Amino acid sequence: MITTTISNFRKDIKKYFNQVNDDFETLIINRGKDSGVVVISLEEYNSLCATQYEMSTKRNEQRLDSAIEKLKGGSSFTKELSE
Repeated sequence: MITTTISNFRKDIKKYFNQVNDDFETLIINRGKDSGVVVISLEEYNSLCATQYEMSTKRNEQRLDSAIEKLKGGSSFTKELSE
């Protein structure tokens, strides 16, 4: 994670964008007390959106709840491989 001020960001915008895009860094630009902006790569953003979508479906919510209950009950589970 990289943190910078708006002034430094303006001076070196290309450098910061390259770090975010090429090195998968998260950039936080401080804009004053309790204010700021987060910059992430498009690839990271798309990944977050896909994860959020998958976790928002009712079927996956039920599967997750079931797995949590199994773990709480001391059960373990394995993935069966199909041939």
